[in-house]
Amino acid sequence: MTERLDVDALIDDPKTRIVVCCGSGGVGKTTTAAALALRAAERGRQTVVLTIDPARRLAQALGLRELGNHPRQVSVAGFEPKGELWAMMLDMRRTFDDMVRTHAGPERAEALLANPFYQTISTSFSGTQEYMAMEKLGQLAATDEWDLIVVDTPPSRSALDFLDAPNRLSSALDGRMIRLLTGPAKAGGWGLRKVVSTGFSIFAKAVSTIIGGQLLADASAFMQAFDSMFGGFRERARKTAELLRSEGTSFLVVAAPEPDALREASYFVERLGGENMPLAGLVANRTHPVLADLSATAALSAAEKLESTAPLATAVLQLHADRVALAEREKRLLARFTRAHPGVPLVEVPALPSDVHDIAGLREIGDRLAS
Repeated sequence: MTERLDVDALIDDPKTRIVVCCGSGGVGKTTTAAALALRAAERGRQTVVLTIDPARRLAQALGLRELGNHPRQVSVAGFEPKGELWAMMLDMRRTFDDMVRTHAGPERAEALLANPFYQTISTSFSGTQEYMAMEKLGQLAATDEWDLIVVDTPPSRSALDFLDAPNRLSSALDGRMIRLLTGPAKAGGWGLRKVVSTGFSIFAKAVSTIIGGQLLADASAFMQAFDSMFGGFRERARKTAELLRSEGTSFLVVAAPEPDALREASYFVERLGGENMPLAGLVANRTHPVLADLSATAALSAAEKLESTAPLATAVLQLHADRVALAEREKRLLARFTRAHPGVPLVEVPALPSDVHDIAGLREIGDRLAS
């Protein structure tokens, strides 16, 4: 029998410092993260929820007009938690800018921030968002202002890309080709100018045509300014990666009871296991349990007999039969997942009749998570 995921035991445990919600898109990760954070605050913990989802659903549900790159305390009528609840949404560019200002020194920071090459990579370079999510998580953890941090992640498999992002981003910025193209190297001066002066002018012209001479100049200036903070860049990423593997961190995989979402959930479970990341369990979100003890066959048989005399009762019985069929399909899909991953605790969260748009809705989701 599959072990039940005890959500309250997880968020009540003072050793639990970080909960990361991951899963494919459209399964309710943002809502689940917010509901967990709200429940933890109401049960006495100093909690902050970090979302990477640019949609405004979380802010609206928490009664806030908007979320920014720094935590804001949730304080609305009817919400009087024993602890505190804070919320924020990652602003990738501002996080990168803040990191530069903190670690590069005033003059060098201004040169970096104004550099067109920096302005490009800070918003569109592969891995930047995931790295900045790790940077922000590390910043939140380092303050010790909160004893629980709940992290909402990007949709689909990119939710775990932040595990690879530091290596991918630092390797790209520190790569031999970029070093070659962006300025003289420390040993021997083998930069673009050296390449040009030693007979590789055709190669250099081709590169300048493809990349653009101005971009090469901007990249050269960027790398020279970035050198001084590059070691700290990787060192902070290493520390945050260790934090994610620590005893105080737990990953929750969120999935809808649908084939594609559960396939993604299997991927997350296997990837977390392969990375030795601490998995708490699976949240099967928006399930459709049957509340009446009546089989689909019996309901359809009764509906057929009543069709001509009681159309309303007939419609209700047909709806019940459809609900039973849906519930049985979901049970089969979840059973297939648990057979493949028998050691993963699971909790089913029945779907609400409407979308969550306020504190009361988030509280209801929290109740269902823990019921």
